[in-house]
Amino acid sequence: MAEVSIEKLATDIGTTVDRLVQQFKSAGIVKAAGNDVTEDEKRVLLDFLSKQHGGTGSEAPKRMTLQRKTTSTLSVGKSKAVTVEVRKKRTYVKRSDVEEAKMAEEEAKRLAEEQQAKLEAEKQAAEKAKAAAEEKAKAAAEAKAKADAERAARAEKAKEARAAEESALSPEEKAEQEATRAEAEKLRKVQEEEIQRKLEEDAKKAAEEAKKLAEENSRRWKEEEERRKKEEKEEVHVHSNRYAQEAEDADDIKTELGGRRRKKSKRNAGSDLKHAFNKPAQPVERVVRLGETITVSELGSKLAIKATEVIKTLMKMGEMVTINHVLDQETAVLVVEEMGHKYELVNDNALEDELIADATGGKKASRAPVVTIMGHVDHGKTSLLDYIRRAKVADGEAGGITQHIGAYSVETDSGRIAFLDTPGHAAFTAMRARGAVATDIVILVVAADDGVMPQTKEAVQHAKAAGVPLIVAVNKIDKEAADLDRVKTELSQLEVISEEWGGEHQFVNVSAKTGQGVDELLEAISLQAEVLDLQAVPSGPAKGIVIESRLDKGRGPVASVLIQEGELRAGDIMLCGEEYGRIRAMRDENGKDVKVAGPSTPVEILGLSGVPIAGETAIVVQDERKAREVATKRHTKQRELKLARQQKAKLENMFANMEAGDVSELNVVLKADVQGSVQAISESLTKLSTDEVKVNIVGSGVGGITETDASLAAASGAIVVGFNVRADASARKVIDTEEIDLRYYSIIYQLIDEVKQAMSGMLAPEFKQEIIGLAEVRDVFKSPKIGAIAGCMVTEGTVKRSSPIRVLRDNVVIYEGELESLRRFKDDVQEVRNGVECGIGVKNYNDVKAGDQIEVFETVEVKREL
Repeated sequence: MAEVSIEKLATDIGTTVDRLVQQFKSAGIVKAAGNDVTEDEKRVLLDFLSKQHGGTGSEAPKRMTLQRKTTSTLSVGKSKAVTVEVRKKRTYVKRSDVEEAKMAEEEAKRLAEEQQAKLEAEKQAAEKAKAAAEEKAKAAAEAKAKADAERAARAEKAKEARAAEESALSPEEKAEQEATRAEAEKLRKVQEEEIQRKLEEDAKKAAEEAKKLAEENSRRWKEEEERRKKEEKEEVHVHSNRYAQEAEDADDIKTELGGRRRKKSKRNAGSDLKHAFNKPAQPVERVVRLGETITVSELGSKLAIKATEVIKTLMKMGEMVTINHVLDQETAVLVVEEMGHKYELVNDNALEDELIADATGGKKASRAPVVTIMGHVDHGKTSLLDYIRRAKVADGEAGGITQHIGAYSVETDSGRIAFLDTPGHAAFTAMRARGAVATDIVILVVAADDGVMPQTKEAVQHAKAAGVPLIVAVNKIDKEAADLDRVKTELSQLEVISEEWGGEHQFVNVSAKTGQGVDELLEAISLQAEVLDLQAVPSGPAKGIVIESRLDKGRGPVASVLIQEGELRAGDIMLCGEEYGRIRAMRDENGKDVKVAGPSTPVEILGLSGVPIAGETAIVVQDERKAREVATKRHTKQRELKLARQQKAKLENMFANMEAGDVSELNVVLKADVQGSVQAISESLTKLSTDEVKVNIVGSGVGGITETDASLAAASGAIVVGFNVRADASARKVIDTEEIDLRYYSIIYQLIDEVKQAMSGMLAPEFKQEIIGLAEVRDVFKSPKIGAIAGCMVTEGTVKRSSPIRVLRDNVVIYEGELESLRRFKDDVQEVRNGVECGIGVKNYNDVKAGDQIEVFETVEVKREL
């Protein structure tokens, strides 16, 4: 069982040794700083820490506690300050699926009860309105009966009066009066009929409105009941805004009541017509199509609202944005949902998918294997490949290390094999990962005299991650220090076990120097390829992966492409990531022109619009216009995504940067010969950044150093680094004029070391106090001018008059200051050495006593390193 020391475990997990020992103690395991830790003890500690956060050991934690501490200083008066520390603690508890389902069921039940209560209230209001209409009609009938009785009484009295008058009138007057009375009676009957008709119409309309309102409420009640039953049956979780629904229902009721009032007012007002704007009864719900990115102004346009409303919503969500801010898809979805609208995610890559679909299809046939040689630096990867190719590549590489991915096609007795040679230095992690992804078989080269090293472990991890079979080539077996059993033992700890030991990995002992075992290695490759049964489409549009790319001064962008399917011919239109173009020429690894390249063939192609990013997929398409459109869209999308990430990082780190204070930055303009080197150097330099000094790569690219690069370096105060490239005449002129620091390198670890030294020089200096002398007070004399004079004997070092001092009593500092005088007999002196008596006057301090010690020290600047 593998054991590891406490110090190594603390370094791996990024904590201190004392804290780790305390955690082990809390878990019931007593450990000291120098002890070893077994796997079982690690597991016990992990379960203990998991349970502390609400987990059950192996399960994921169900409770997470976050603590945040902020410190601020309050000034009290002129010279006093109080430090205030605020601690915030928040615990998040993960609910179980049963609780989530129960909560959702309770929420649905509560919404249904509220809706039912609302509809009951509407039903009661309709019944009240109907009852009021019936009472109104009844009152109208009673008023009519009373009016008829009064009218009959008045008519009886008028009849009696008329009889009395008629008895006193002449016949002519009686006839005239009778005619007038008949006309008045006729007019009265017409008026009564009109009033009665109006009353009946009003009562009839009120009853109809009450009936219509009751029917409407009943219909809505049935629809709501059916909808609720349907939702319960399908168990659909509807995301709705309860407050918006209530407002909508209230608006519906107001609209109905307002409609009745407007009808009455129109009847009363007659022809008094007036145009008015009516607010919509319910908010408009829009469906917004969202791509991977969208600006704030575009989102406002799609929602048909002002951009300021979108900005307000984002500010409420804690995002400080402007109208031109680029939002990523996740943020845009949250904004749309927050504003009560729906969204639809669209695929921006529809045209791209169409091109890729057109380029696929066909009958498969067997193909040659693609073999990647991986391993630690200087273990003989390239030398082994040289022996197979009968070439000398390693001798021509700077520092004897591979700094590019080399792709070679080799004809062997077992058939054709495509080899990829990857770098072994720590800076080339991305290149090794890219090589493992593009390969069928990985040859792990391990030096027999050196064993397993850091990059060896990393190569095993890359091969396992890519799911690629591994063949171990134990190199340098011709050396005296070769130990084959040691190599097998160390690899078995990485779960790479030889077939002799019952594993599944082939181990082949080889010597790249003498050629011993190379034939056995090629046979092992052929055997593994036969087991894998590698196949590809031999004809049709080609598809591959960009292994490496660079900018050639005479030929333009050059890309090394490994063809995986189909045939690539000169004149084909190829799309590589953000670049495209018609292939002008193809060459193999020896520089010879190639007419056709089939599966498992590495070639160099010319004619692309720019230098593609290494690792991109390269496909042949039929339509150059579509290829240009896809490349432009990819470039725009990449730029927007990069801008969105930068803005998000700026906003998230704004307060952290304010608290951190000033951080020194080393700006670098980086140019290299190939794209892979740019990636490797950029990652390595970025990893050097610390809390105090940060490496900021303001510009990078493939090709020589141009005047634009020099101007960028002058504007940003950057150093210019050239890796296997040189500056042209115009760039050198700007560099000399602006006095820019220009460095050329051909070996990557020299570049990293020098940048590290430059960063060390930017660190804030540290100051250390060194004791240079110690004097013991033997007696104290009084001086009228100076005060207390200490008669001392210098016991250690030298006492200097210009240096600061401390007065110690019983080894406790009681005063810190400086010397006012230093005398030897009656003469003032600058320094007194060890074993010599002197008189010392301490400035502004008279409480010196016999037996005290006077300590003289100096403040020394200590150089810091990363």
